[in-house]
Amino acid sequence: MATINRSLAKTISWRIIATLDTFIISLFITKELKIAGIIATLEVLTKTFLYFFHERMWNKIKLK
Repeated sequence: MATINRSLAKTISWRIIATLDTFIISLFITKELKIAGIIATLEVLTKTFLYFFHERMWNKIKLK
């Protein structure tokens, strides 16, 4: 079972990768740095919390 610190470290490292991806896609579509930055910022704020709680809930599930 993963510890809270491990879940937090995984959350942060994944968010960096995923947010860069979102920023690059947003920049490609909008061609505007400011809009791509706003989209990436909103995405990182919401999905960091969602991922962390998702990870913690999965740790409570006992699979055979």
